[in-house]
Amino acid sequence: MFASNPFADLATTIPLNVIQGYVILMAILVVGGTVVDMIHKKSAKYFFAKAKSAEAARTRVLGAGDKIGIAVSTVVVDVATSGEFCNPKRRISHLFTMYGFILFILTTVALVFAYPTHEAPGIVSQLWHLGAAMVMFGGYWFWFFIRVDVAAEGVPCYRIVKADMFILSLLGTTTFGLVWAILQAKGVAVWTTLFLALFIISATVLFAGVLWSKFAHMFFKPAAAFNKRVIKADGSRENLPEPVDLTDPALQKRFPDIPEYMGTNPSYMGLGIKREQPKHY
Repeated sequence: MFASNPFADLATTIPLNVIQGYVILMAILVVGGTVVDMIHKKSAKYFFAKAKSAEAARTRVLGAGDKIGIAVSTVVVDVATSGEFCNPKRRISHLFTMYGFILFILTTVALVFAYPTHEAPGIVSQLWHLGAAMVMFGGYWFWFFIRVDVAAEGVPCYRIVKADMFILSLLGTTTFGLVWAILQAKGVAVWTTLFLALFIISATVLFAGVLWSKFAHMFFKPAAAFNKRVIKADGSRENLPEPVDLTDPALQKRFPDIPEYMGTNPSYMGLGIKREQPKHY
């Protein structure tokens, strides 16, 4: 079952060129949404302006070798292993979700364009199912147990805000897609149609909603991480105020609200500072 290409069976009811056209359209919407997001929020303009201002404050000029080394460190630490997450549970959850999503996307493209028939290599179909399962594992773990408002503030896991659009549509796409593929392999016609429709709706929301979700952030984060390492290496960071150590007892005595802030801020989760959980009636 997991070794069969689910899109090959789908092509018997929906023309293959329509399926391929849908995938291409989603890719165009992601690119277009990201560009519009950059223009609307002026993200690129702000990023380059900050990088330019940092150049004037640098104490040393980085050579090509230095920048290549920084780029490699950024890819290995910040991108490939998500080193920005201090909480190990959050880091593992993110890695499962990230690599599962990448696997899911790449194998979808392979099954729709390169191997659109039942003769598709079994390993490709198995990796498609595995990618969906990895996203579900990491995503549901994050949603029910790791989210700051759930873990630290006791907010119900069913509370939904606009910022949750990306993770929910991602979970919907992989969950409905996996269930659809299993039902289709078992020949359950009615339920197969229902979950196919849910799969298409959630995928459309995921890829067409880039402008309103956090989808575009995955393209900005590597650039921001690279720039952060550059300004630290060239000394321009030294001209900025040093970060305040919120664990300093003297500072906490002067500002009694700091421990509570640290209990709600994800950057300080796991430091052993406890606060009374809110009561729900």
